[in-house]
Amino acid sequence: MSRTPHSNTLAGWREWVQLPDVGIPWIKAKLDTGARTSSLHAYKIKQFDREGEDWVRFRVRPWQESYEDEVVVELPIHDRRRVRSSSGHVQERFVVLMRVILVDRELTAEVTLTNRDAMGFRMLIGREALRHGFVVASGRSFLGERAPKEMRRRNRGKPSL
Repeated sequence: MSRTPHSNTLAGWREWVQLPDVGIPWIKAKLDTGARTSSLHAYKIKQFDREGEDWVRFRVRPWQESYEDEVVVELPIHDRRRVRSSSGHVQERFVVLMRVILVDRELTAEVTLTNRDAMGFRMLIGREALRHGFVVASGRSFLGERAPKEMRRRNRGKPSL
């Protein structure tokens, strides 16, 4: 379905998201209007120089408690921000730009990198990304396209660590 950039797209409080430019075909995300910036579970985060520019290399495990489908990502650093977590701790994080496909719509989002192992979702979509025409239905889930069933089943259950 084609939508104009300013139309409202209904999304559930949790959705399957695609990050095609970094090799993540599917990741489950929580849509959080209380969070300003989006964030992604990342670890082994290392800054490096590429042709005089600041870049960051990190690993992403899109499935909780599993190394399956782990990817190594390298992106230019867009910014650095001090972010207050939901537990009240302030942390300086790298910010990268990512192309995100959410409920069949594509957007570019500022995404902070942090370890989200203790969180229920590997990705959080904040209101800066949602302001691009999304309306969150707090009582609904997965209104957009879903990861294929075999992928969802394969990555449920006990760790394959």
